[in-house]
Amino acid sequence: MKKNPNIRIIPLGGLGEIGRNMMVIEINDDIIVIDAGVLFPSNDMPGVDFIISDISYLIENHERVQAILLTHGHEDHIGALPYVLSELNVPVYASKLTHGLISVKLREHGLLQHSQLHIIEPNKLLKIGSFDVEFFRVCHSIPDSMGIAIHTRQGAIVHTGDFKIDHTPIDNHKTDFATLSRLADDGVLVLLADSTYAEVDGYTPSESTIQAPIDLKISQGEGRVIVATFASLISRMQIVLDSAFRHNRKVAVVGRSMSNNLKMAIKLGYLHAEPNVLVSLKEAKKLPNNQVILLATGTQGEPTSALVRMSRDEHKDVKIISGDTVILSSSPIPGNESLVSKTIDGLYRLGATVFSSRNALVHVHGHASREELKLLLNIVRPQFFIPIHGEYRHLVAHAELAQNVGIKPKNTLVIENGYVVDINSDQAAITDYISLEQVFISGQKMWRNADLQLRQRNRISKSGLVVVGLSIQSQSLEILSKPSIVSYGFPELNKVESLSEKTSQLVHFALENNAGSVLDWYDIQENITRLVADMLYKETKRRPVILALVQPVN
Repeated sequence: MKKNPNIRIIPLGGLGEIGRNMMVIEINDDIIVIDAGVLFPSNDMPGVDFIISDISYLIENHERVQAILLTHGHEDHIGALPYVLSELNVPVYASKLTHGLISVKLREHGLLQHSQLHIIEPNKLLKIGSFDVEFFRVCHSIPDSMGIAIHTRQGAIVHTGDFKIDHTPIDNHKTDFATLSRLADDGVLVLLADSTYAEVDGYTPSESTIQAPIDLKISQGEGRVIVATFASLISRMQIVLDSAFRHNRKVAVVGRSMSNNLKMAIKLGYLHAEPNVLVSLKEAKKLPNNQVILLATGTQGEPTSALVRMSRDEHKDVKIISGDTVILSSSPIPGNESLVSKTIDGLYRLGATVFSSRNALVHVHGHASREELKLLLNIVRPQFFIPIHGEYRHLVAHAELAQNVGIKPKNTLVIENGYVVDINSDQAAITDYISLEQVFISGQKMWRNADLQLRQRNRISKSGLVVVGLSIQSQSLEILSKPSIVSYGFPELNKVESLSEKTSQLVHFALENNAGSVLDWYDIQENITRLVADMLYKETKRRPVILALVQPVN
């Protein structure tokens, strides 16, 4: 008789936070990874585009990694894939639309040609290493969203991905209750379920409920209508395209990522545009404003996005004018609220009328609320339950919900990133912890161990930067010219003459202290930095970042 396999579950991202979802499932010696997403930065991370999971554990065990499975095409589930595949080139399995979205992304990174991408069909059993894997349909705010079941002799491991229960979805593909019931009848060992809206009572509205409100706002727009949404929110794009046709408007897309995704979705049949509805931005500029709809990104206040640049009057092609109607068809990701508010304020200042989830029914979220979560738990009836995808309070709320519908408290585990859970037919327990670093992406650059850099960036953003430059005769330590002082974001240096004179005196003092000793230019710079910093604080009560540039001359 074969003994039961050793099963381990290790979240590398997505637990205790909203974003960078990545889950490791181990069975004996084989590993599969579910999702590879990004986390958007908080306000105290200047210059950071996004954060991805630390995959050091996967790299160390790369020979054991069989595949990456993707639940759907949102950035918090696929955005890190180019960075993961550049380190770990393993097969990737995804639905047709998700495959299209990641192909666009990998092509931009020059990785598509060498990637091993596979399109899956729901309810087809896949043999991946020693894993028996089955994808099944769930509803979310993007078509082709999938849950994943991993079949074991002890029962199935069921990962819901992001889901809600939508009886009238835009793409007509409902959550697959038949498969969930079949899995339950065969026995579900552990359920890993989306917790994002575990605090929200009731049911999540259907995606179709916002068709009429968005259509009404478009019909009432006196001038241009600008609809901002995520570049991957295909169903929202379909609502806009349909409304444009009804109201004799043309749609132009602003932004490369959204344009690429829209073209791909039309090519694959996930979007339908009536003839001549789509036009270029150049063509749209020639039309009367009341015949134009612009589709753009920027609903989260991302600094480089199209809508944010419009709100700052910095977009080279689109200027907001009085009479424009802007529809933000999304809700702020936790932590982005202030950025979104600034964007809305900027749009109003330029004369636009703005509709968002705060003042109009122009967005519904894609996650199950409490009654749907209870329904899922009652259908699946898992032996063990681990809430995933949510901040810590969401995980706790979901765990309490599971216990309310009959899951034993000892079989409910609230964990965060890095915790290792070992599961057998009798118990599930936290047995280890893997230390994880934050991995930051700025442009195309990846960096870690970033505490010092972030502290410096925050200091510069709050207090400014002062650069002290001087040339010194390397033998006599004589200052060859008056020190130059340049400041960035430090308005107190309007008193530059008096500060410059005091800085010169301090430099002389620092050099005199080094006279007669072995020259250490690093120590000289450190002394100058310390003395100038102390002097500026005494004079201004502020501590800017000081950068001393000492040039020795022979």
